[in-house]
Amino acid sequence: MIPTQLRVAVVQFAPKRGQVQANIAKARELCNRLKPRSVDLLCFPEMIFSGYVFPDTAAITPYLENPYTGPTSTFCAELARSLECFVAAGYPEKLEPHEHASPLGGDNSSFHQPRIGANSAVMYGPTGERIGAYRKTNLYQLDLPWAIPGSGFMTMTLPHPLGRTTLAICNDLNVQDPAVWESLEEGPYELARHCIRSNTRLLILLNAWLHPDEESDADTDSADCTTPEQNEDTDEMEPSWEVINYWAMRLNPLWATIQKATDENEKKSDEYKIPDELLVVVCNRFGNEAGSRFAGSSALMSLRRGSGRPRVLHMMGQREEGVGLWTANMAAQ
Repeated sequence: MIPTQLRVAVVQFAPKRGQVQANIAKARELCNRLKPRSVDLLCFPEMIFSGYVFPDTAAITPYLENPYTGPTSTFCAELARSLECFVAAGYPEKLEPHEHASPLGGDNSSFHQPRIGANSAVMYGPTGERIGAYRKTNLYQLDLPWAIPGSGFMTMTLPHPLGRTTLAICNDLNVQDPAVWESLEEGPYELARHCIRSNTRLLILLNAWLHPDEESDADTDSADCTTPEQNEDTDEMEPSWEVINYWAMRLNPLWATIQKATDENEKKSDEYKIPDELLVVVCNRFGNEAGSRFAGSSALMSLRRGSGRPRVLHMMGQREEGVGLWTANMAAQ
């Protein structure tokens, strides 16, 4: 099959919590140099315009958005239409009253308020039409006081060159309660397994991923990525290899050894051919917010089944502000 090219743009900056319109203005400024039809896909991180760190339901309530007419959806629809491309972004969704959930309770006072939102993502198409939406399945601890989990991972069939596309958010990479991480061999790997089952060719991850210094219990195993230029420089304008390795490690079944890949293929019906290669777009933010520090390091990875090693194609620095414009080959559908 003749490969085709996917043109991706990821927007990375440090939003100001609660300053929605200022953050949208910053995003618009960063995207001003993009020309119509110059990219196929444009991504913004998790909850990028509201900020991410809210201690409880009361704190985030003013920033919860209508999923169709809120500021994130309005901006994304406008941008998708003007650039004639797909646009995805994360936002805090305001739930309908019948969807509200009871407080989690417990000793933490933050858990004594009803949960009235969802940590969500939305995607718009080249004519400004709403293509799809997703609610984060595996909530992080900062989501728990105010958000309900989604009902499961979502995969869409999109026009060429995107194809079968899975949209996910940040902590979806990690183990979902009550499961526990067993080992690099055993996982569990819920998101990676979903990508295999759903015949995914493109995985989009919209993140507000913390810097490793913020995660005292971070897993230190390495995925041993193959990179264009392996640089151990700790300058914050360089990417965090610890973070990128961690992301790749959590997708281990997608670049497993030849034997593992063969075993997985044998479990599949002939009706579904697992793609040999999957592209992963990780769009992360940076900056400091309410005592939390974010890791930046947005990246584009190629995961080839049976290769035994992930490959990082492009990446941004930990505190690099701007738009990463990247191109990668995708196998023809």
